[in-house]
This record gives sequence, C-alpha cells and structure tokens, in this order.
Amino acid sequence: MEGLQDSVIMLKRLTGDIHEEVESHNRVLDRMANDMDSSRGILSGTMDKFKMVFETKSSQRTVTLVAAFVVIFLIVYYLTK
Repeated sequence: MEGLQDSVIMLKRLTGDIHEEVESHNRVLDRMANDMDSSRGILSGTMDKFKMVFETKSSQRTVTLVAAFVVIFLIVYYLTK
C-alpha cells in the first residue's frame, strides 16, 4: 500500500511538472504568433509600397538603375575576392 502511495505521489508531481512545461510552451507559442502577426502586417505594408513603386514608369527606371548597381557591385566584389 505504501509503495502504491509513493507511486501516486510521484506521478502527481510528474503530471504537475508536465502541466507547467505545457503552459510555458503555450505562452512561448502565443508570443511567437503575435510576433508573426505583427511581421505579417509590416510585410504587407512593405509590399504595398513596392507595388506603388512598380506602378510608375519613372520609378521602374530608378529600380532598374539600383538593381544594375547592385549587380555590378556584386560582380566587382566576387572578382576582387
């Protein structure tokens, strides 16, 4: 009887520890979900700005020029490396 009582006490402690661990992980997951939602909002705003940039022809020229400079920079960087 005493051995059974010790086993029950140990299992009760173990389930309590598991419960605390699950609660801790749930809090972490909730924080991650909130961070992902805010990141999604920021990314959506950035994509809207990109759409506005690509809608105008003068902006397309600017983007093309910037992209060309980046490509040239990368080529020069890899050639000198």
